[in-house]
This record gives sequence, C-alpha cells and structure tokens, in this order.
Amino acid sequence: MRRLLVLVVLFLALHGCAAEGEAGEGSPAAAAPGEAEAEEAPMEEKEKRALYAAIESFVGKGWNGSGLFPDPCGQTPIQGVSCDLFNGLWYPTVMSIGPVLDNSLQCAPDAKFSPQLFDLRRLKSLSFYACFPATNPTPIPANSWDKLAGTLETLEFRTNPGLTGAIPAALGRLASLQSLVVVDNNLTGAVPPELGALARLRRLVLSGNGLSGPVPATLGNGLHNDQLLIMDMSKNYLTGSLPPSLGGLKGLLKMDLSNNLLEGSVPPELAGLESLTLLDLRNNSLTGGLPEFVQGMASLQDLLLSNNPLGGTLMRSNWERMASLATLDLSNAGLVGTIPESMAAMSRLRFLALDHNRLSGAVPPKLAAMPSISAMYLNGNNLTGALQFSAAFYQRMGSRFASWDNPGLCYSGAAGDGAPSGVAVCKDVQEPPTVGVRDRVDGTGRKPEASSSLQASSSSSAAMVTGLWCLMLMQWMVMVVF
Repeated sequence: MRRLLVLVVLFLALHGCAAEGEAGEGSPAAAAPGEAEAEEAPMEEKEKRALYAAIESFVGKGWNGSGLFPDPCGQTPIQGVSCDLFNGLWYPTVMSIGPVLDNSLQCAPDAKFSPQLFDLRRLKSLSFYACFPATNPTPIPANSWDKLAGTLETLEFRTNPGLTGAIPAALGRLASLQSLVVVDNNLTGAVPPELGALARLRRLVLSGNGLSGPVPATLGNGLHNDQLLIMDMSKNYLTGSLPPSLGGLKGLLKMDLSNNLLEGSVPPELAGLESLTLLDLRNNSLTGGLPEFVQGMASLQDLLLSNNPLGGTLMRSNWERMASLATLDLSNAGLVGTIPESMAAMSRLRFLALDHNRLSGAVPPKLAAMPSISAMYLNGNNLTGALQFSAAFYQRMGSRFASWDNPGLCYSGAAGDGAPSGVAVCKDVQEPPTVGVRDRVDGTGRKPEASSSLQASSSSSAAMVTGLWCLMLMQWMVMVVF
C-alpha cells in the first residue's frame, strides 16, 4: 500500500513539473514579426489629415477626429474605415459612410463632398448609404476621380434621395473599378457612354434613379466583354431600342432592364449571351414577338418579359431545350395562338405566368405533370375546353393556380375544396348521368335502386338484434327453472 502511495505522489510531481515547463515556454507569447511591424507602423500625417477632413465634411464640423481617433489605423480604429499596410505605412483603403451599424459614421444634414477625399491615395472601396436626404440636394463631384484611377475598385451610392444631377463621365476613368452600384438615388440625365471604357468592371447597377436616354452601345463594345457579370439599369426612364452590341457581353450572368421605356424588338444578337441566367425586360414597350433565340439559352433560369406588347405566339417546339428555366413570366404580352404541349418538358420550371393574353384552345394536361411547378397563371385568356388536371393538383396549388376569365373553359370533376376558382364544372358532369356505359347494372340489365344497399343493411341488423334478444330470454328462463 505504501509503495502505491509513493508512485502516485511521484506521478503528480512529474505531471506538475511538465505543465509548468509548458506554461513557461509559452508565457509570454512571442509576437510574430508581421504583427509587431503592424502595431508599430506609423501613418503619414498628410494621409491622416486627409482622412479627418474627408469624414468631417460628411458627418459635420463637430466631429473631432484627431481627439477621438488619434491612431485611426491602429489602437483607435474608426467604424467604417479599414486600413492596409504599404511599404511599412498605414493607408485607409475602405471608407463606408452611413447608418449601417449603431456606431457607424452618419452624415450630417448638410453633408458634402470634400476635395480631401481624393487625396486618400490607396482607397479601394468607397460607399455612401442614406447620407444625402432630399433636403440636401448634392451632386456627385464631376472631377478628381482620376486621382483614384489606379486603386478604387468599388464605388457605391445607395438610398440617397438628395443625390442629384448626372452620373459624372469622369467615372469612366476609374481604370481599376470592378463594381459600380448607384441604387435608389435621384440622379438624372443619360448613362455616360464613357462607362464602356471600364475594362475590369464586373458589376454595373444603376437602378432606381431618374436616368433617361438610350442604353449606351459602348457597354457591349468595350474590352470587358468577358468581365461584366451583372448589368442592372431597371426602374429608370431609358428610351430607344436595345443595342445589338449587348450581345457581346459573353460573361454576363444577369441583365435587368425592366421598368423603363424601351421600344423595338429584342435584338437577335442577345443569343450570344451564353452564360445568362436572368433576362428581365418587364414593363417596357418592346415589340416583335417572343424572341426565338431564348430557346437556345441553356443556362437561362429566369425569363421575364411581361407587360410588353410583344405580340406573336408561343413557339411550338424546343421548349425542352430550356432545361434550366425556373421562372417564365409572359403575362400581358399580347400573345395569341395555343399553348404548346412541349412547354411541359421544362422539368425545372416552378413559375409559369401566361395570364392576360389572347391565348386560345385547350390547356395541355401535361402541364400539371411538370415535376417542379408550384405556380401557374392562365387567367384572362380565351382558353376553351375542359381542364384535365386532378383534384390533388388544384389542392396542392391553391391560390397559386388561376384560370378564371376564360369564358369557354371548364373543369371535369365534382365541386369541392379542390375545384379551380372561377371555373365552371363541365356540362356533361353537371347533368345527371343517363343509362349507358357509366351506369352500374345488375344481372337483369336494370339499374339498381339507389337505396337497395341501405335496406339490406337495415334488415340484417334487425335480424341480428332479434336473435340476441331471444338468446338472452332463453338463458333467463333456464336460470329460473333450475
């Protein structure tokens, strides 16, 4: 026993020494050379003064940057400002102004752009959110952007109702720019053709402004044919026709020009957009029929052409080639003719809107068999005949299926929870059945009486009750006698 105690004490002593040795090796932790360099790196006074002045012009003169943030890239960082090291010196590379977080830099009612903003020589990202209210109309500076041409990669203006005037043509000199987002402001004038010179641009979003004039053809003629991924100029007042040069944007994934005043037909050159997943041209004045080339766009997932006087018909073939299509919105497009059965071959289609056209003929029953369909709108057409969909289909779709306002359309089936809203039961189902193949007949060739099965059931039940009562009476009598 004594030997066991000695071994235990020896083990604990050795374990404690080992732990102490490990702690000694790691305490204190040696700082990595890069971290030490970053902690001790200075910031040029000129760069620091430019940063304070630029921020002060937005947040107001009461902001004491030098007092609150004497080391803005080190011990006292500014919310919304990030820095990077270049040749042993700190430089601001990101500036975000606006109420993104509780302690974010927020603009004063009289916010304005300062010339010192363009003295931040390493600036990569610059964004303004809810900075300029309608009571403070402010234009985007027209000059000095070339000073940031070698560094600025992201420029954003979001939700600034006081941001007025035109988009400066000088933005076309930002040779390093990859993302230009100008959303929900009050900018007017034309889209500068100079933006077509931005060879590295990957995202161009100018939606929700008051821009007018044509879509610049230069956007498809530049050197960034395989660079631009997203082009969104929706919710403006753009006019004219779509330039065929847009078909040269080989890498484009999303094109949204909806809610404008565009006219003419969709140019066939857009067939060159082989990578396109979204084509949204809703709410314009486009004509010329449904562009046939869309059926060859194998990557297309969302095709939205509603509320255009396109006219023409639905193509009768090749819908099966659109294997990736999930959304097809062709409502109020002036379409005539019938619905081709080949549309049912789109196995990934979830949303189908053909409402408010002049389509006629029968509804192909196979449409209900599309494996992914979850919304189908056929209302407001001239469709005729009987809907051949099952009650389970109507129940599953609910309000996401609409076929009313088709005077010649009816459905086969009994009325109930699964009935399509606003569609009458077909006549031959409403009327009482006549003698024929549908009628059940007995061995004599006569229709059985509707109540015969009920009478038989009642008679057998009465006989069973009488037999039980007699049995109970006999048992009672035996007990009395014996």
